[in-house]
Amino acid sequence: MTDAELVAMVLEGRAQAFATLVGRYHEGCARLAYRLLGNRQDAEDALQEALLRAYRSLARYQDREMFRAWLYRILVNQCRTLGGRRSRWVRRFVHDPSATERPSGDSEETRAEIRDAFQTALDTLDPLLKEAFLLKHGEGLEYAEIATITGAGVSALKMRVKRACDALRPRLEEIWRDS
Repeated sequence: MTDAELVAMVLEGRAQAFATLVGRYHEGCARLAYRLLGNRQDAEDALQEALLRAYRSLARYQDREMFRAWLYRILVNQCRTLGGRRSRWVRRFVHDPSATERPSGDSEETRAEIRDAFQTALDTLDPLLKEAFLLKHGEGLEYAEIATITGAGVSALKMRVKRACDALRPRLEEIWRDS
């Protein structure tokens, strides 16, 4: 079944069809939310709120759009909102840049360390650059689809992704050199 057919079923009162839609996109949405926010609990909160908002707004969904892009747009907006609140809170109460201790040990620890270092590097990016980078390279979306999700033009998105790559490159080279 297509996404549009499932949406029609939900709108006809068959709520279980929404579970099918969620099943199709949950993993990608969870991954994107985690990468955007850098915190599993915040990502879960943002994802749950985005799914709830999507369900409540399903009547406004238009078949000409791809459901995934529409859902990602809701999720990205929720992450922006939650991330902005969290960022203000962190700047106000927590700021501790010294929390970058390197564990030693086996390859699983090393992989976890590299993932954490990559997430730390992502977290240093401007939120719009991070968002564009993750939608393009993390989720593998096309620029036109990202434009639908973010509301930004394709050329602006290409520039954001390029700037994100340029900013990440030296940080990632340092991570690989040190590991």
